[in-house]
Amino acid sequence: MAQLDLNRLKLHNEGPHHMWEEEVTFQDLMAERLKQAPWLILSIGLHLVVFLLLWVLMPPEKKEEVVNKVEMTQQEVVEQVEPPPPPPPETKPEETTEEVVVTEQQAVSETNDTAFDNVESDSTSKESAFDSNQWNSAVGLGGGAGGKYGGRGGGGKGKGGGRPYATNIDAGLQWLKNHQDDDGKWDCDNFQKHDDPSSDICDGVGNATHDVGVTGLALLAFLGDGSTMRSGPYAKVIKNGVNWLRKQQDPATGLFGTKASHDFIYDHAIAAYAMCEAYGLSGYESLKPIAQNGINYLESHRNPYSVWRYQPRDNDNDTSVTGWAIMVYESGEFFKLTVNKEALKLCEQWLDQVSDPSGLHGYTKQGEMSARKGSEHAAKFPIEKGEAMTAVGLFCRFFMGQNPKEKPVMKAAADRIMKKPPVWDEKGGSIDHYYWYYATYALFQMGGPQWTEWQKKLETAVVKNQHLDKTKKNLYGSWDPKCAWGEDGGRVYSTAILVLTLEALYRYTRLVR
Repeated sequence: MAQLDLNRLKLHNEGPHHMWEEEVTFQDLMAERLKQAPWLILSIGLHLVVFLLLWVLMPPEKKEEVVNKVEMTQQEVVEQVEPPPPPPPETKPEETTEEVVVTEQQAVSETNDTAFDNVESDSTSKESAFDSNQWNSAVGLGGGAGGKYGGRGGGGKGKGGGRPYATNIDAGLQWLKNHQDDDGKWDCDNFQKHDDPSSDICDGVGNATHDVGVTGLALLAFLGDGSTMRSGPYAKVIKNGVNWLRKQQDPATGLFGTKASHDFIYDHAIAAYAMCEAYGLSGYESLKPIAQNGINYLESHRNPYSVWRYQPRDNDNDTSVTGWAIMVYESGEFFKLTVNKEALKLCEQWLDQVSDPSGLHGYTKQGEMSARKGSEHAAKFPIEKGEAMTAVGLFCRFFMGQNPKEKPVMKAAADRIMKKPPVWDEKGGSIDHYYWYYATYALFQMGGPQWTEWQKKLETAVVKNQHLDKTKKNLYGSWDPKCAWGEDGGRVYSTAILVLTLEALYRYTRLVR
């Protein structure tokens, strides 16, 4: 703004003047300001030009827009697979009879069955040389290997003072081991091929149609003493036998063996029971479908709303086959396989249907004694010499959890059995290894004086008639098949089922307490 210069002021005093004469008008001021306007406009313009240049040369910094964004990426998952455990070492057969404490074993999930699968054999089963109408009742009348699986192997501190009958059981198992084929089976009619030719060859051949059944019985005897496919002195024997049995199963139906004999169901039932026990006690998952399919076939064979006999679903029933099927179902259920529990209820109804207050359990109906193959067979082995069906019924009742205190028929059955103790009388026809097996297991469950008395008779009839003369090495440990069903199962059958009989004291604990 222009400043006023006092030095340049001139005062005029030419006479009197009045203030209003010297007053500046609005128009004069505006004229004076307009004279200065170009400079103001020029200054403003210069400032604008400078500002524009600065704006062009130095643009404002752009702020990045922040966007919240979640990005998900899928990482490749690499499954860590644990290396399979090494196979258990094979245990060589023991040379001594040292007692081993064996505790109850539960099935262990195992997906690596290398130790078992390595013993696969390329051998195939032998074709039967017998007609299809030959009997299979001997094997079918054999017993099972127990249901609760406690106390296997006897133990050194078990009841009765250690392992009862240790020498007899070991000798029987060794004979069976020595007469097992390389492919794992026991050959009913040709087991003598394993005999030492320098000594007397064994007699007592059986029927070739029963190889599946007697192989199952032999396996049950080894498993009953405490060995499994994983451990014990007979682990390899059991592996080979199980391997052969599973090759005999029809994958489509689950049937073990063939329908070569009219009562083939006995062979199947024994094999199915042995497979259930081998699976459950050894813990090989690869055996689970084999055992389950064996149970499935039994279910498909069972009569509608009833039980079992020879042919599938023909509405014919009997206590003998049904007893074996009960063993299979109870074992399968114990080892968490799938069973039809309604079928077990029907079994209980069947036993009630065929029994009476005297304790007698009938074969196909109330009051009927055991079966025989014909008049000649009946004359040689009179049915009144034993109580086979009563023994089957009594033990099965225990197996299914029935209690003599609640079921008077059970005590009555035990009393009937006690009147016909085991007697090794070839001429009198009283030898029935099947009856002795079931009666031993049933009376062991009863306990008390009945069991004590029966055991004394058992020692006389069974223990003292085992071949224990070491000069007859081919026979050593076996029993002669001079029993009601010995012609069918032969020496392998009699030896296996009598070993099972002597194992009754420790194959499982008492089922009712």
